[in-house]
Amino acid sequence: MSYEFLTIRREGPVEHLTLNRPDVRNAFNAEMIGELASWAANFQRTPDGVRAVVLNGAGKAFCAGADAAWLAKIASHSEEENVRDATVTSRMFRALDELPVPLIGRVQGAAIGGGAGLAAVCDIVIAADDAVFGFTEVKLGIIPAVISPFVLAKIGPSAARELFVTGARFPAARAYKMDLVHAVVPARELDDTIERYVAEIVAGGPEAIAAAKTLIRDVSSAGSTRDAESVTANALASRRASAEGQEGLRAFLEKRKPRWAK
Repeated sequence: MSYEFLTIRREGPVEHLTLNRPDVRNAFNAEMIGELASWAANFQRTPDGVRAVVLNGAGKAFCAGADAAWLAKIASHSEEENVRDATVTSRMFRALDELPVPLIGRVQGAAIGGGAGLAAVCDIVIAADDAVFGFTEVKLGIIPAVISPFVLAKIGPSAARELFVTGARFPAARAYKMDLVHAVVPARELDDTIERYVAEIVAGGPEAIAAAKTLIRDVSSAGSTRDAESVTANALASRRASAEGQEGLRAFLEKRKPRWAK
């Protein structure tokens, strides 16, 4: 499938998903949001041996949030039209969050507004040491609403209170301290660092990794350890009884690599 504002490149077990609007720092418009949702839906159906997806931006920026021309257009929309637009955007972020393989964010330059939201839905985020983040929506008189569930899951309400109400920009080092980012490296080391993460990912069982992502969501929404008890017991029992789980356990006992890691 071809896209206007995304480029897709397959490299072994890794799919590289690139936001391709460098002239506007890869800012969102309705079309790019639709393409990301379409790509995610298609990927859910046919992952085709992909073990990880690297999300990055063409040019000097990761994603600068909403495109000015798109904002000008939706400014005249009715409240009902805005609800529809926001719902489409929210579902796009959720589709990326629920990918069955790890989504790795490769962040250089600006990750602002929805761009910082993209970082929040990534399982692993590697940022250049000069990258800049920000939830700047209040500067425009709006709020980071559709990205807030994913951001709060990453940075917690205390950091969100400060950053959502000030709209202040902050460096990669601060993003790392609040767990929005998992590694900060010089820009020239981004790809090598991602390769090391990918090597760890492909050593794990693909079904187990997908189940681990689901487990995190299920346990996070369980409410209490008592509520989570049946969720975790059933999840572990299912994996132990699965063909992949059986292969992994046999490989460990036989001191060999499991079939998926060869």
